[in-house]
Amino acid sequence: MTNPISVQLYSVREHMAADRDATLRRVAGLGYRAVEPYNPADDPKGFRALADELGLTVSGTHAGGLVREPEPGPTFEAVARLGTELAIVPAGIPEQEFTTLDGIARAADLLNGLAEQASGYGLKLAYHNHWWEFEPRIDGVHALEVLAQRLSPRVFLEIDTYWAAVAGAQVPELLERLGERVVALHVKDGPMVKGEPNTAVGTGAMPVRAILDARPDAWRVVEFDSCAGDVFEALAASHAYLTAVRDGRGGPA
Repeated sequence: MTNPISVQLYSVREHMAADRDATLRRVAGLGYRAVEPYNPADDPKGFRALADELGLTVSGTHAGGLVREPEPGPTFEAVARLGTELAIVPAGIPEQEFTTLDGIARAADLLNGLAEQASGYGLKLAYHNHWWEFEPRIDGVHALEVLAQRLSPRVFLEIDTYWAAVAGAQVPELLERLGERVVALHVKDGPMVKGEPNTAVGTGAMPVRAILDARPDAWRVVEFDSCAGDVFEALAASHAYLTAVRDGRGGPA
C-alpha cells in the first residue's frame, strides 16, 4: 500500500506556535493524511490524540533532542508516544565534521550509537541532511555518501532532495546509489538557489518525477523552509501535484 503524502510541520511553524490544533485541522483539510512533527517532546500525548481524530498518520518526527540533550531517552519516549517508528536526527552534528574523514567517523559513531538505543524503544533512527553534508567531497565523493558507508544498517536516511541538489548532487542518481537506506524524502521545489524561497512542488527547477521514481517506496514529505507566497496555497498545490503523479496524471517535471 502506498504511503500517504506527508508534510513537515516546520513549514507552518509560526501557525503551529499560534494555534497547533487549528493548524493541524487546516493541514488535514488540504488533503494531507500524514504529518512529520519537529518537536516531539511538546505534548506528544495531545498531538497523537488530535492526529488520530483527524486521521493523520505520523510518518516520522524530527527529534533534535537526540543530539542536543545529554540523555536521549526522554526524546525517544516522546517519539514513541507519537505513534511513529521513525526518529529523525535533523541537524546538530557540527558542519565541520563533514569536511574530514575523522569528523565523518565521529558522526557515524554518534548515529550508530543512537540507532542501537532507538531499537530499545521499538524505533528506527534516520539522519536528515542539509547542504553541508553534500558540499564537502572526500576524494570526489559527497560527504553524506562517505558517511553512509560507515553507518550501521540500523541507521536510515531521510534525504532532503532540495538541499542535496542545491549543494551539487544529482539527486536521482544519488538515491539510486543509497538504495533502501533512504526511507523518506523531503520533496521540495524552487529555483535551486541557496537563500531563495521554495515554491510549490512541480513549479520549480527540481526534477521531481525522476526523484520520486528513484525511491518509489519512500515517504514523500513536503516541506517549505520558506515560501514564495501563501504557504497553505503552496501546500495545497504541492499535494495536488504529488497526487496527480502518484495516480499517473503528472507531467514530465
